[in-house]
Amino acid sequence: MKILLIGNYQPDAIQSMDLFSAMLENYLIQFGHQVRVIRPTPYLGNLHLFPNVFKKWLGYIDKLILFPRNLRSIISWADVVHTCDHGNAIYTRYLQNIPHVVTCHDLLAIRSGLGEFPEYKTGWTGKILQWMIVKGLNQTQRVACVSEQTRNDLIRLSTLNEKAVTLVSVGLNYPYTPMTVLEAEQRLKALGLPQGRFILHVGANHWYKNRLGVLAIFSQLILKLQQPEWHLVMVGKPMTDEMHQFIQSHNLDQRVIELVEVDSENLRALYSSAAALLFPSLQEGFGWPIIEAQACGCPVFTSNRPPMNDVGGEAAIYIDPNNHEETAEKIVSCLPKLEILKSKGFINSQRFTAQNMVYQYIELYQLAIEERYKTKITN
Repeated sequence: MKILLIGNYQPDAIQSMDLFSAMLENYLIQFGHQVRVIRPTPYLGNLHLFPNVFKKWLGYIDKLILFPRNLRSIISWADVVHTCDHGNAIYTRYLQNIPHVVTCHDLLAIRSGLGEFPEYKTGWTGKILQWMIVKGLNQTQRVACVSEQTRNDLIRLSTLNEKAVTLVSVGLNYPYTPMTVLEAEQRLKALGLPQGRFILHVGANHWYKNRLGVLAIFSQLILKLQQPEWHLVMVGKPMTDEMHQFIQSHNLDQRVIELVEVDSENLRALYSSAAALLFPSLQEGFGWPIIEAQACGCPVFTSNRPPMNDVGGEAAIYIDPNNHEETAEKIVSCLPKLEILKSKGFINSQRFTAQNMVYQYIELYQLAIEERYKTKITN
């Protein structure tokens, strides 16, 4: 098959989406398919002639006005087009005469634009963009959702027929496995981590990641443990001013360690060494860190909400992300029995292999091609 992947506009720096499209490209090529990746070129978005306040608007010109011409010029090459991020479903209007698939990772921005999350307000330009994305999704031939929660949201908020919406869970984006103690210790030392046990959190600063909640839970945990060697390691984007203020006001300066943009091997060392991953998200499309941790033998505490409790299966310990003291108590009570979760985690993470994910996409591509062929014959 000739497969055209539509990737993300790189100045947007959506790391998880870039990982997803790269994973698809690599495995599809390994399986013998011809693959091209096309994404909006930052003709204007990378110019330094304008203040940063205009960057978003210049990006819209790159994405909404200039890119469609490039897309139309290459469509005829492909047997099937796969839009890797539903945020680019705005391009579906140009794909009506060719088999195509869109991956929907979550409906959080769309739901926010509809006012479903009072704690997070979407501006008027954001609402217009989300309306355009929904319109594009409604015109999509086949949509693959990464979790049952995302599938349910899409069916509820779109006009798509249920038969056009398929569940295809994402696979591990890196060969995460337990790292040897010696190598992990060397890597943690190079990262500047002190000796002692630590709780790990991996995530960005989106409101639903609940990173302030992570700090509040850890603060309660310290009060209950009364053990000075415990630390919290926060991996991901730089912490916000509000988070730093919380750390200072709760005397956690020596307890919380911030690691920004950690590479996959160092992340594997952290997963392999942490006492547990704390992942109390309020909402998710899937929750990659859950299975990444489990694949490295790291026990997981995560929210008792879908899709986290679907992804974690029977191998995670579930908590109420809004009840910080109760969560801390649960962590303390479960610390002595975390070892038994490791084997369960290994088994659970094997449900989410990249190979299995790509096999399902190949089947979906073939189905989309057959549907388009039958439609042409009928017409």
